[in-house]
Amino acid sequence: MSEKRLPFTREQLLEIIREYPTPLHIYDEAAIRANARKLLEAFSWVSEFKEFFAVKATPNPYILKILKEEGFGADCSSLPELLLAERAGIYGEEIMFSSNDTPAGEFIKARELGAIINLDDISHIEYLERHAGIPEVICFRYNPGPLREGGNAIIGNPEESKYGLTRKQLLDAYKIMQNKGVKRFGLHTMVISNELDPDYFIETANMMFDLVVEIYRTLDIKVEFVNFGGGIGIPYRPGEEPVDLFYLSRGIKDAYEKKIAANGLHPLKLAMESGRMITGPYGYLAATVIHKKEIYKNYVGLNACMSNLMRPGIYGAYHHITVMGKEDWPHGYIYDVTGSLCENNDKFAINRKLPMVEIGDILVIHDTGAHGHAMGFNYNGKLRSAELLLKPNGGVEVIRRAETIEDYFATLDFSRL
Repeated sequence: MSEKRLPFTREQLLEIIREYPTPLHIYDEAAIRANARKLLEAFSWVSEFKEFFAVKATPNPYILKILKEEGFGADCSSLPELLLAERAGIYGEEIMFSSNDTPAGEFIKARELGAIINLDDISHIEYLERHAGIPEVICFRYNPGPLREGGNAIIGNPEESKYGLTRKQLLDAYKIMQNKGVKRFGLHTMVISNELDPDYFIETANMMFDLVVEIYRTLDIKVEFVNFGGGIGIPYRPGEEPVDLFYLSRGIKDAYEKKIAANGLHPLKLAMESGRMITGPYGYLAATVIHKKEIYKNYVGLNACMSNLMRPGIYGAYHHITVMGKEDWPHGYIYDVTGSLCENNDKFAINRKLPMVEIGDILVIHDTGAHGHAMGFNYNGKLRSAELLLKPNGGVEVIRRAETIEDYFATLDFSRL
């Protein structure tokens, strides 16, 4: 079963905080590398497997460079994400550009980098051609709608999701691109987020392989690669099981042999664009208790807020909390753990059982390595915290400094007041 462990002791963290004050995000490089290698090992049976790391999860070039060194590409959905991939040395078909409602300039940059463009709608064919030209390889995002059950609060049910093409549109889109001279094709979907049931992804693979066969039989197009998207969840709660990547891989391999190999469509390249599963469990938000409040409930006030971690406030998401130095104390108190934003949903935990918390305690919020710092904002004039990298030798590297008041005011011209 999943346990919530930390890659540093209280003493080590206090030493870090002396130089880099809280709040701060810190990522465990060794654990991220080991996890990346595990995914690639699980799918080593695929003739060509590519993980396009979802840049939106942890958009930091230092993290991207680490994952590039482990053989990953980048899944980008905006111009800044394309630029981050470029700065990290990721180019060409190591980039999958999957966006929606895409400005022309982003298609132009994707073409400039040689990225694989994954179109979100059939109408985007004409838009892409007019603004950036038709590339050598094209991919389409499939939305199965009512043909696929599932979805959740994060991504929505497929039938109500704004993403992708219907089955009929998909076949029409391939035909259009075939007539425009495109010879290389990919197929993509993403219909779930933060899912812990591996069988869901195996079912998705079966659906996609059936579609590959249909495209071949209907249009005589041999799809070059299938991208299953991301969506693999992580065990945020103690006791939850992580997705067994080797079980998942075996299930996809069985479907591949029955549907792809058996229909003479081998080899087919396979890809994923996991983000959360790669870095999520190996990032931590450290914050200091600066207030306690006792009214109708007991509150613990941190020097961090939703600008440092939005997920609990907008999704009601659970993130485990460790009170440093009190790991073995009984959890005999119930608190709401809050930030200072002028919003009542600025809470990291509600009715959470914890040890007795005192002003000055350091709290570490787990599993913030994806969609943590990335979702930060400046509402209420809050500043985003630093990002640190815990190196395998125990040292610490600053990979993003904390924002300053000067940063917040940088886009304002006070001289004109």
